[in-house]
Amino acid sequence: MPPFLSRRRLSAAILLALALAGTAQATGEAQPGTESEASGAGRETASLQPIVVTAVMDESPLTSTTDPRKPRQPVSASDGADFLKSIPGFSTIRKGGSNGDPVLRGMAGSRLNIRIDGGEIGGGCPSRMDPPTAYIAPELFDRVTVIKGPQTVLHGPGNSAGTVLFEREHRRYAAPDVFLGASVLGGLWGRNDQSVDVRAGNPDVQAALVGHHAHAQDYEDGNGDRVHSSYDRWNTDASLAWTPDDDTRLALDAGKGDGRAAYAFSLMDGAKFRRESVALSLDHARPGAAFARIEAKLYYHYADHVMDNYTLRDPDPASMMPMPMASEVDRRTLGGRVAATFERGAWTVVTGVDASGNVHSGRNGGPPGGMMGDYRDRPRVRDARLSSAGAFAESNWTLSAQQRLVAGLRIDRAQARGYTLAEDAPAPMDGMDGHAMGGGMHDPHPVTTVAASRDATLPSGFVRWEHTLDDAPATLYAGIGHVRRFPDYWELFGQHVAGTLPAFLDLRPERTTQLDVGLQYRGERVKAWLSAYAGVVDDFIVLHYPAERMGDSFASNVDARIAGGEAGIAWTATERWKLDATLAYAWGENRSEHRPLPQMPPLEARFGATWDNGTWSLGALWRVATAQHRIAVGEGNIVGQDLGRTGGFGVFSINGGYRLSRQLTLSAGLDNVFDKPYAEHVNAANPGLAGYVNTLRVNEPGRTGWVKLGLSF
Repeated sequence: MPPFLSRRRLSAAILLALALAGTAQATGEAQPGTESEASGAGRETASLQPIVVTAVMDESPLTSTTDPRKPRQPVSASDGADFLKSIPGFSTIRKGGSNGDPVLRGMAGSRLNIRIDGGEIGGGCPSRMDPPTAYIAPELFDRVTVIKGPQTVLHGPGNSAGTVLFEREHRRYAAPDVFLGASVLGGLWGRNDQSVDVRAGNPDVQAALVGHHAHAQDYEDGNGDRVHSSYDRWNTDASLAWTPDDDTRLALDAGKGDGRAAYAFSLMDGAKFRRESVALSLDHARPGAAFARIEAKLYYHYADHVMDNYTLRDPDPASMMPMPMASEVDRRTLGGRVAATFERGAWTVVTGVDASGNVHSGRNGGPPGGMMGDYRDRPRVRDARLSSAGAFAESNWTLSAQQRLVAGLRIDRAQARGYTLAEDAPAPMDGMDGHAMGGGMHDPHPVTTVAASRDATLPSGFVRWEHTLDDAPATLYAGIGHVRRFPDYWELFGQHVAGTLPAFLDLRPERTTQLDVGLQYRGERVKAWLSAYAGVVDDFIVLHYPAERMGDSFASNVDARIAGGEAGIAWTATERWKLDATLAYAWGENRSEHRPLPQMPPLEARFGATWDNGTWSLGALWRVATAQHRIAVGEGNIVGQDLGRTGGFGVFSINGGYRLSRQLTLSAGLDNVFDKPYAEHVNAANPGLAGYVNTLRVNEPGRTGWVKLGLSF
């Protein structure tokens, strides 16, 4: 970083700018021609959307929706997981500066159903360097919806923890029109992002082009130690739609992206994150008819990921990987969905079918001219194929003006086939797992491999009662859901499982039965919500990480109990002051082994305050997490494991904003103002990297300043 943009000077500049914003607010002066002046008495300012988002509230039972394009605090790393951690109930397993793994209510991996405009994309790395959210740039989407718990059947199988929908909005233009949106963000550690959103159309044809680029260098933690965490990523998507009338839309979407990311949790980095996406969709509505709507979608996603130890670092001769090594894995996913909506009086039913299948392959080697040969000259070897097909129906029945009944049922047929399963456990070398690189690279002796298949029928369903009170703007709800989840790629073939034929055949699907209850209150000045859950998970899949040899890790089924909840309140104290707070807690018990479930986040609270006069805004966020003593050392999920107890921490951040006009907004923030050194409890272990001060867990960023300029017209 240039001397004139040193960390200390930039932090001081942002603090000064926020202080000046506070001074301008204190005078109560609005700039001429702004929204504050136009509103006169300021009654409209209380309903202004925040310039910087610090808290996301549930808007309906178990559901929250947020705008991913708005600046957030702490500043997002421009991938899906880092974006989701601003929503109560979510945590992120940090691996570096980007591409962390999202955790909802202590549940990670495929327990969280991630959907991109109705489709799915799967990563390929056996050690989870590229979870599905690694291929998602949130700013390319118009909204993100989170549905907690097994309380929907519309979006595919296995959503025991919840469902996340990254969606784009579509509309038919009444007349020829053009929209342009753009933003730039800059900050410490070389952080710079650029986004563009261009849309144009007429009543018959609409086109859109969105793009996003993000870059950052290694950040420093609160101790001033550099963390191996740089990244660079870009994504772009285009859409062309035909709308012959107000009720019909036929669209073709295509997208591409790539990037690289340095990892503090691994002996290798991500040198390539190539994404290719194509989708064809049809949406036709029939207002007033019993057969009210038909939707159809066919999609293709391709993820191509390269991991190596020489592009973003130098191989460490003293490590378990002393020479340059590389592995390339890819996954091709083809899927589709057809759904019909029927309406009759107070009853609405959505029913349909969906299916997806993906093939995973890989190849190993090194750089050109290396001892292991150029990996790009090796043939790709198919090692796994997974597929599922399901039928679903979800209904919403309005029993009265105050009562509703929502229920759903689906049944899925899931299949998996492994092509390189070991008849017996491969012998590890130097503590490394024979499957760490996608198969074969570290096996010191040849092993006999076989192919095998397995399948299962998976019923799921839920029913939820909602009641709006007569004497208060509040809704009570209670629902019970059951979902069966087939083991995913990482639980059957990943780095931290045995990779043998018996292990592949013996791991059973999870069966989750969960009760969800809650309250939604929407008063004139106060909005509040509470959601609580308790469940039983039969055959919960736990990953075991023996301390003696990493190659002995394996997956097994246990019986578990889970419980917890989230709560939030937002209080408009005056026309300009708004206070909010959220709380999240997750608890789990391994009943088979009489110990806690691993990788459960501790109790967490967030307290926010915002002052907004329609032109200027100033806000603060205090995030507090308690200590976590409920641990299961040596056990974890497909991403991380419990490494021991963690202490509590509190992190204070501030932000400010200025609406230069209706089209132009400037925002700035300082995250972790007091430079607190800390690490999250849900975390990936730090393997020890040459040239860095290594900690047990990957530490979070220290004091981080950022500025963002947004434009739309």
